[in-house]
Amino acid sequence: MSIEVKVPVLPESVSDALIATWHKKAGDAVKRDENLLDLETDKVVLEVPAPVDGVLKEIKFEEGSTVTSSQVIAVIEEGAAAAAPAPAAAPAAAEAPKATKADAPAAPKGVDELSPAGRRVAVEENIDPSKVAGTGRDGRVTKEDLVNAGKGGSAPAAPAAPAAKPTPGSRPEERVPMTRIRTRIAERLMQSKNSIAMLTSFNEVNLAEVVKLRKSLGEQFEKANGVKLGFMSFFVKAATEALKRYPVVNASVDGNDIIYHGYQDISIAVSTDKGLVTPVLRDVQDMSFADVEKGIIGYAKKARDGKLGLDDLQGGTFTITNGGTFGSLLSTPIVNPPQSAILGMHTIKERPVVENGQVIAAPMMYIALSYDHRIIDGRDAVLFLVDIKNQLENPQRMLLGL
Repeated sequence: MSIEVKVPVLPESVSDALIATWHKKAGDAVKRDENLLDLETDKVVLEVPAPVDGVLKEIKFEEGSTVTSSQVIAVIEEGAAAAAPAPAAAPAAAEAPKATKADAPAAPKGVDELSPAGRRVAVEENIDPSKVAGTGRDGRVTKEDLVNAGKGGSAPAAPAAPAAKPTPGSRPEERVPMTRIRTRIAERLMQSKNSIAMLTSFNEVNLAEVVKLRKSLGEQFEKANGVKLGFMSFFVKAATEALKRYPVVNASVDGNDIIYHGYQDISIAVSTDKGLVTPVLRDVQDMSFADVEKGIIGYAKKARDGKLGLDDLQGGTFTITNGGTFGSLLSTPIVNPPQSAILGMHTIKERPVVENGQVIAAPMMYIALSYDHRIIDGRDAVLFLVDIKNQLENPQRMLLGL
């Protein structure tokens, strides 16, 4: 019985998808829920699993093709078995090393340095990443590099690596097309800059009390909840309380109307190999610190594994981005439309501050709020930042909802 494999139903905001990688070829045996191919949309990379056990009978669109929602992209013959390869003397000897990959006692060398998706390809195909020339940032080996090496039966790219080394005085260049996700990010950023009257306000926060609280209660918190107490949950909860007091910062613009949201759905910026994504913590006003930490950790893992779904990225009334994880001291984050504001966190640095007439060293962080000046006045933006500052410098106020 022939079963059609279709493109998953895409939301209205995503018109089509690009076939990034086929993990199977026509004639291969497949198992139910085994990943057949990766689809790259404007926002995420989607895996398309096999709906049944059988044989991949036909591939209707090759890699690089653009497909639309619910379009048939392949056909599986349910219950069929893959044809056994014809025996051959000399070729069989040449293929012997690959035939033993299922019996490999351990993962290939260098696998630990790969992304989770790349690690899976390397283990499944028994590819040694050290013998593959990487095309990623800083020469990093990507999943696509491993897939291409696997199609060749081995990893022949390594011998070409020395030739690629630039000679003294040379001026090498490489032209690489943007991925769909990167293209969409660029479009969104330009949309934000061109359609929003954006302004940024700054403040600084003394995190000594938060550091003290994490040190004194962090171990108990982890034992009780199975997750560490991080800085991010303090900022998320502080932002949630501030958004309640300054609802215009939580609003959005629709034409000539302002939409006030009676809930706080906070987008958390997460960096991935393919670009920045902003999964949404929904109804944060009803979440505990532990719920926030678990939600952030869950999204970070899904982002690293390429498992984020479109539903994870839809909506959001306010965004928090933490450039401090990369060492950023100060920045002006760009608003994520149709939201009207974004909070930027930065690295924590010990700096001299005056407290009770004495100069002391304190863990200080600059915070920034970029906002849509069409609906948010400078007064509201500054008071919003001051509210967050006061909560973080007096975390007991936050815990008591003050």
